[in-house]
Amino acid sequence: MVAGAVALAGSELLAAVVPSTPSLVAAVGQDVIIRVPPVVEDVAIEVFGTADKVALVVGIVVVSLALAAALGAVAVRRFSLAVLGFVMFGVVGTLSAMATPGASVPGTVLTGALAVGGGVAVLRRLVVALARPPASAPRSPPEGAEWGRRRFVRLAGTGAGLALVAAAAGRGLARWVSGGSGPSDVVLRSPAASLPSPVPATALDVEGLSPLFTPNADFYRIDTALVVPRVDLADWRLRVTGMVDRPFELTFAELLDLDQVEADITLSCVSNEVGGDLVGNARWQGVPLVELLDRAGVRPGATQIVGRSIDGWTGGFPTDAVGDGRGALVAVGMNGEPLPLDHGFPARLVVAGLYGYVSATKWLGEIELTTLDAFDGYWVPRGWSKLGPVDTQARIDVPRPRARLPAGRHVIAGVAWAPSRGIARVEVSVDEERWNDAVLSDALGVDAWRQWRYEWDARPGRHEIRVRATDGEGRTQTAERSLPR
Repeated sequence: MVAGAVALAGSELLAAVVPSTPSLVAAVGQDVIIRVPPVVEDVAIEVFGTADKVALVVGIVVVSLALAAALGAVAVRRFSLAVLGFVMFGVVGTLSAMATPGASVPGTVLTGALAVGGGVAVLRRLVVALARPPASAPRSPPEGAEWGRRRFVRLAGTGAGLALVAAAAGRGLARWVSGGSGPSDVVLRSPAASLPSPVPATALDVEGLSPLFTPNADFYRIDTALVVPRVDLADWRLRVTGMVDRPFELTFAELLDLDQVEADITLSCVSNEVGGDLVGNARWQGVPLVELLDRAGVRPGATQIVGRSIDGWTGGFPTDAVGDGRGALVAVGMNGEPLPLDHGFPARLVVAGLYGYVSATKWLGEIELTTLDAFDGYWVPRGWSKLGPVDTQARIDVPRPRARLPAGRHVIAGVAWAPSRGIARVEVSVDEERWNDAVLSDALGVDAWRQWRYEWDARPGRHEIRVRATDGEGRTQTAERSLPR
């Protein structure tokens, strides 16, 4: 196990200092995400929620250490077989890392080889220490065995300590020498079309109610990236390709020089459960997607827009979704700040009314025009719907589930959203009695959620509160539950 820990920690340290070399652990994890059956993904999301990535990395490390411990037991009798096992682990990690976009093949191979070599060297020292004492050690069998065990424990403890130091140093160095740019390197231009600042009167004043705009630090994050991609702004390019008359590419500076707008848009995850928090509203700043498409000249028959991330992730949505009046941006700002790293820096797609798994490409590198039949985004082959329209939904923020309240007057409050259609009405029902209209906050626009509140005279006993929303097209939220597909 100690030899395995040294190999893993060494690979993390080397990945941090060898240019363009991804973490072997993260690369294997990314491979698992890509190859695992959808049913396993569903279970992982259900069990671990937004901590699924952490659980995956921990699982990979635990399994690797357990297998390394098994190889250690084998090494006492057949050292060559244990070496073969370590080499196989190194090959798996190296091949996974080599498949990472932008990975240096020589650097990745070197990292894998040195990590395996370090692990094997430690394993050899441990086996020798356990197998036979040196000539200067006591020669009687009991004393010799005890000396060998003590030496083994000392070496194992030293190796474990070095592994911890190397792992910590690798993580720290990875953040320090990543070489990528960050939000602090960007100064956003004032948008050509600014929205009025929301005045306090537009928001409902209820303790525990979600704010009109979700703070960046609290905005949900759902993606497949185990390691957040980092780019050098000097090297970053946005390409517009595919079924267009005039393909082109933009540097980040050129993208910032284009006229920008602001748009209040609510995004939600298709996996968001009833009452869940995988939804948020933000004021996005960026270039209207339709303007980039007009510049490229979309050809007839191009029915799908595909967003490609610099880490290889893809999402696709109908071309008709752009230009129908909904907000659709190549966003560079979020709530008055440059995009945070976790939310797609330096640029991402934001399209109102479509779930993120088809439209919200983070760390954007390319926009490709194609047909709906010609290409499926990342999640579609895994069983998710091709189109991904956002349903009309409402959520209760106050009171919380299973809250204990005294009898008397209380406020029930929450948010409702139907991006691209707007919210026209929210109704509340207590204990399956008649539906009553809630008071709505002023609308920020059809793409943003609205707050709502309803005053209720609570009687002693247990109660069930339900809420439903009606969108701007007259469609009312139903009680029917559906799978997140």
